[in-house]
Amino acid sequence: MGVLVSRAWKFGDNIDTDVIIAARYLNTSDPAMLAQHIMEDVRPDFLNVFQKGDIIVGGKNFGCGSSREHAPIALKSAGVKCVIAEGFARIFYRNAFNTGFPILEVAQSGEIQEGDSLEVNMADGIVFNKTQQKQYRFKPIPPFMQELLSAGGLIDYAKLKLSQGVV
Repeated sequence: MGVLVSRAWKFGDNIDTDVIIAARYLNTSDPAMLAQHIMEDVRPDFLNVFQKGDIIVGGKNFGCGSSREHAPIALKSAGVKCVIAEGFARIFYRNAFNTGFPILEVAQSGEIQEGDSLEVNMADGIVFNKTQQKQYRFKPIPPFMQELLSAGGLIDYAKLKLSQGVV
């Protein structure tokens, strides 16, 4: 999973799945089409300023709302490297890992400011805020969830296991 360095885009508490990808776009499951509309209802210019590889930072209860997996699929397909938040809605948490999209629980996510340069070390469980010269630890990703991320999600993980003869 390695180390990634990128810019932070800040959103608040209770960012629900309708904010991530509005329901009016759910007539498709095409990841590329979904990616064209992330966060547009709360920040219409987001895709004009966002760059692939950037990081979204939220507060409490990120991904609340519906149980649809379109939200993490849209974020991943848009090129969001990961989401850092104080906490995630449980169904979003599971959907993110099932789709191979990394999310990191950082208790101090509120200290991160928009535009901060972040260095995320997945192996060591550390987010280093290069702008503020602060370090944050995130809850370790359980080994099985790491396997899902490495495989690209649950479906790819299952295909890999089947190809290895592991049932």
